[in-house]
Amino acid sequence: MITPHGGTLINRLVEGDAAASLLEKAAGLPSMTLNSREISDLEMITVGAMSPLQGFMGEEDYNNVLENMRMADGTAWPLPVVLATKGDDTAPEVGTTLALKNEDGTIYGTMDVTSVWTMDKERELDLCFSGSNEKADHNHPAWGYIETLGASYVGGTITVATLPKYEKHNDYRLTPTQTRASFEEKGWETIAAFQTRNPIHRAHEYLTKCALEQTDGLLVHPLVGDTKADDIPSDIRMQCYHALLEKYYPMDRTMLGVYPQAMRYGGPREAVLHAVCRQNYGITHIIIGRDHAGVGTYYGTFDAQSIFDQYNPGDLEIQTLRFEHSFFCKLTGGMATTKSSPAGPEDKIFLSGTKVREMLSNGERPPEEFSRPEVADILIAAYAQPATA
Repeated sequence: MITPHGGTLINRLVEGDAAASLLEKAAGLPSMTLNSREISDLEMITVGAMSPLQGFMGEEDYNNVLENMRMADGTAWPLPVVLATKGDDTAPEVGTTLALKNEDGTIYGTMDVTSVWTMDKERELDLCFSGSNEKADHNHPAWGYIETLGASYVGGTITVATLPKYEKHNDYRLTPTQTRASFEEKGWETIAAFQTRNPIHRAHEYLTKCALEQTDGLLVHPLVGDTKADDIPSDIRMQCYHALLEKYYPMDRTMLGVYPQAMRYGGPREAVLHAVCRQNYGITHIIIGRDHAGVGTYYGTFDAQSIFDQYNPGDLEIQTLRFEHSFFCKLTGGMATTKSSPAGPEDKIFLSGTKVREMLSNGERPPEEFSRPEVADILIAAYAQPATA
């Protein structure tokens, strides 16, 4: 099976007496409160989904990631994974052990602080989120997050006794250890992952089935962490995935699991992050299509594919499955790309999650060239009532 990124699947979770002892110790420590993105990052670090990270990044790793898309030791890593102070809170001193908690006071574990530094928010925005089309500005969703943070980042190794609890999708919150065990049980040696924050429309279905032709199995791995307010909520998306997979996919070669990370809308850099983390889940191939993890017009159409060419052989074991912009071809009556169809512009119907959302918002039913009817029915019903969280 594919090696975890960095060589070892990290586990920062303690259990039993060790967990009880840690929580007792943490109750008497100074604390930091994590926001929802930091909580999802803590979960992914703890279970090994962000291997080789053993905690939130320190200043040296952070700067190297911003400048070179690598950690200080040279390990490929495209975006910072950091813990920030909030509001006017004073940063802790290096050498402090902190309790890590959520807003209601629930303690997850502790962090041994090894690095504290003042953040440069504009620098992070510029280096991490500018694309080949546009320089990142304050309209980029990343700024909407970065500007809410305090003045300092705090890095160090974490030890966790209690993982975050959720009301949704718990049966599908599979850790890398669990997905790897499931792949082994199924006898899958090659596995493709499909990253999505949208319902699966016909173009997505085409890409995933092309991937199934090349691998032993497919993991549909929708992101269920924080997304933009206008993205379709995860509970609605999960209904769509179930309806589609149960009717249109071979279930003995398909799995559904959720991916707890928050969206950064980092385009090319986030595509690499998605790949690195999927390698930790045991994935051997990841689908990278048009404008992966993109937003607006910041990134070039295929920047998220070409960025992988900046890494050396051996930096990443996971392979990319790179696809052209797919479309419904009226000439052939099915999905295609320019590689497989001779159709002219008048015979191509291009699909996108953005277009589907626009149609639904206007009370229009997406045509069958856009969406399977079972999925369209779920989305129409969802848009006809108040949005859910």
